[in-house]
Amino acid sequence: MREETIFSKIISHEIQADILYQDDLVTAFREISPQAPSHILIITNQVIRTINDVTIEHEATLGRMIISASKIALQEGIAQDGYRLIINCNSNAGQEIYHIHMHLLGGRALGPLLALQEKQ
Repeated sequence: MREETIFSKIISHEIQADILYQDDLVTAFREISPQAPSHILIITNQVIRTINDVTIEHEATLGRMIISASKIALQEGIAQDGYRLIINCNSNAGQEIYHIHMHLLGGRALGPLLALQEKQ
């Protein structure tokens, strides 16, 4: 039985999304709650729950995610000034949907990646 996620339904077009790119390995679409002027999710078409579940057989898929991100950044007009790619792994990192996805963010200065706090 194939594992289903909300992303699986976007891949199969059961749920509507603003899809910017789709091929046999990955799908990219605009985030519905953007955190930057350009905020795109790039997901694996095969459900891989977390980065911890990646094996050598996923190498081409993860490579395609990166290549797709650079092409989309160019199309979005954010490649020159810069952008950020984020993949969260498990709950402490903020992963909410257990289907590997990469956030492509840009279109403004993004500031530091983490808000560092002094240890108490």
